[in-house]
Amino acid sequence: MARCLTIAVCQTRPIQRSATRAETVGRLVHLLETAATAGAEIAVFPEMALTTFFPRWRIDDQAEIDAFFEASMPGPETRRLYDAAARLKVGFALGYCELAQEDGRTRHFNTMDLVGPDGAFIGRYRKMHVPGSSEPEAGTTTHLERRYFEPGNLGFPVYEYRGVRVGLAICNDRRWPETYRMLCLNGAEVALLGYNTPLLLDEAPALAHLRMFHNHLPMQAGAYQNTLWIGAAAKAGLEDGQALIGGSCIIAPTGEIAAQAMSLDDEIIVHRADLDLIETCRKVNFNFALYRRPDQYRRISEPV
Repeated sequence: MARCLTIAVCQTRPIQRSATRAETVGRLVHLLETAATAGAEIAVFPEMALTTFFPRWRIDDQAEIDAFFEASMPGPETRRLYDAAARLKVGFALGYCELAQEDGRTRHFNTMDLVGPDGAFIGRYRKMHVPGSSEPEAGTTTHLERRYFEPGNLGFPVYEYRGVRVGLAICNDRRWPETYRMLCLNGAEVALLGYNTPLLLDEAPALAHLRMFHNHLPMQAGAYQNTLWIGAAAKAGLEDGQALIGGSCIIAPTGEIAAQAMSLDDEIIVHRADLDLIETCRKVNFNFALYRRPDQYRRISEPV
């Protein structure tokens, strides 16, 4: 009997700074309900799915910054989404800003949690490749993730979900081949990720026409080279004055886009992922694992 997992990618329209958590969680619950009606067994939401992408601003007040973060998950305002997962028997991956108490101090991470079809926590990933800067830089799009977030410290874990090995990634992670390589080496069959990506960059207007191409290119390559199914959820549209590209998609281990969102609105795309295709690709297309030469790649992991 074929092994399959029906994946729903839940793209969201913008979450404006004025939106309350309750309003936003209500939207996510509706998307999860729609995904369940469409037959989904697991859903993925975008990066920072509970708030606007606040690193577009320089904020100095720590209390104002911390208001974008979750001190516990689920919390009073997010519990409704976890309850919906249990009611619908559809788990999810959710991107959010995590306030963690570790090593005797308060730490800030860009995080994605995996939640089971019973609404229970399964596992956590913290964004590894944190881009941007800590201060605005002249001539560039303001992107201050490094001001607000530490790089992830959990590695690239892979978790069991309904008998399927699932890994997580966040936004800029998708542009790094090491992300997919590590997930594959750790046994992942499916990678779920979320992103918030600007449509335009002030420093590279001549490359604007390539933004969607460069969005999909590394994910398709990563899926093909590592024989993974990938579900990628975007936040899309004009959020607090900044346009986000959208283009949410589901990518097969062949590197093909199996499904893609076509709007800049709340939108669900669903695809039944044939997990047996992974082994077929490894045997028929090209067995990358068989011909790997890790002894010759050591330079890759050395500091530059």
